[in-house]
Amino acid sequence: MLTIVIFLLILGLLVFVHELGHFISARILGIGVEEFGFGFPPKIFSLKRKKTIYSINWIPLGGFVRLHGEDGKQKDPESFMVQKAWKRFIVLFSGVFMNIILAVVIFIIGFNIGLPSDLSGDLPAGAKVRNAQIQIVEVSENSAASSIGLNVGDILLKVNNTAINTIQNAQDLAKQAGENIVTVEYSRSGKIYSKPVKLQKIPGTDRAGLGVALAQTGLVSFSFARAVVQGILAAFRSLWMIILAFAQIISDLFTYHKVTADVAGPVGIAILTGQVVKLGFVYLIQFAALLSLNLAIINFLPIPALDGGRALFLLIEKFRGKPISQIIEAKIHNTGFAILLALIVLVTFRDVFKLNVIQQIWNKIF
Repeated sequence: MLTIVIFLLILGLLVFVHELGHFISARILGIGVEEFGFGFPPKIFSLKRKKTIYSINWIPLGGFVRLHGEDGKQKDPESFMVQKAWKRFIVLFSGVFMNIILAVVIFIIGFNIGLPSDLSGDLPAGAKVRNAQIQIVEVSENSAASSIGLNVGDILLKVNNTAINTIQNAQDLAKQAGENIVTVEYSRSGKIYSKPVKLQKIPGTDRAGLGVALAQTGLVSFSFARAVVQGILAAFRSLWMIILAFAQIISDLFTYHKVTADVAGPVGIAILTGQVVKLGFVYLIQFAALLSLNLAIINFLPIPALDGGRALFLLIEKFRGKPISQIIEAKIHNTGFAILLALIVLVTFRDVFKLNVIQQIWNKIF
């Protein structure tokens, strides 16, 4: 239940901030806003101020903005559709911009209190490190680690009662043990476990091991001034990595005719949220920042019904010298929206089917 509440709060914040961007830019540019709602109908309470209805609604999944003349029926000076193309583009882009700003703010706060970071490279000047640990970042299939249920994110504490404080230390202990049984002590979500396991020969090498990739991690913090710089750098570095990941997915789709990356829908993200919650608050805010950047990128993809799709029609209008028929554009956006809904349903079904309890029921039936 806690996972669902936190997931809805994060999702609600990301969507609300996105819509707030549309609202602020529209008001600054003199475009009428008929309603700015927190949550989605049915309505709980509303208040009208200067032609705008401010509403609080029952479904707490962010918010929405209804712009004056967005449907093209009104032609007065405050109508969205009569504005110059650059004004409409700014309104469309402002939601994406606000999601990026939100990520920057979260990263700044995170680096001020301490965010989990890789300690393997040279740290920026002024960095303060605490809670240094050896963390599992990859588990090979059919390995010794997978046989005892070690997961990505687990913290390696001891091997045969010898503390692990460096990656080299862990590798040396595994080498000394050879293909024999050792006792592995590790931490997960604050709980400590100890299990015996027989080390296996690592493919392509002459040594035995758990079959994991390790990283030295810790909480890295900065003074507020340095946290601002590091927060901005982290946000745009993460944004670039997400763009590259999307480009790779699209490339694989055309090259291999399938999505080779693991894509998650609402259920999958909710499950990830539950896993991150167990790791702690700093991991959760880092996760929220990355989700905000993902939302920004997805929303500005040139896909009908999304902000990027609407921006694409503005570019076409600019090149043609006249707008595309609103009836045709509406049909294209409605079709795109239907396709997006279908994709969400398919991804959600896959996410649900991946749950262990659903797989067990399926196996029993078939």
